[in-house]
Amino acid sequence: MADVSRERLYDLIKRVHAGVADVKQGQRELKAEMNAMRGVMVSLHQDIHNLHSVLARHELRLDRIENRLELRELSEAQARFEPHP
Repeated sequence: MADVSRERLYDLIKRVHAGVADVKQGQRELKAEMNAMRGVMVSLHQDIHNLHSVLARHELRLDRIENRLELRELSEAQARFEPHP
């Protein structure tokens, strides 16, 4: 009877060991997936940063264009009041 209980106990311990090994394997896979997701998030963050940089450059360029247009409109309006030879 003692042999049977030892065998059952040994089988139970083997199954628990196998279950723990499966859990550890799943944990490794989850870590790998999390690292992949972290990489994707970093690349997305860099892409968004690059888009912000491009938009900022375009905004500065538009501001300069608007400033030139305002100066031109101002000079054209002022030219109407100046005598022409």
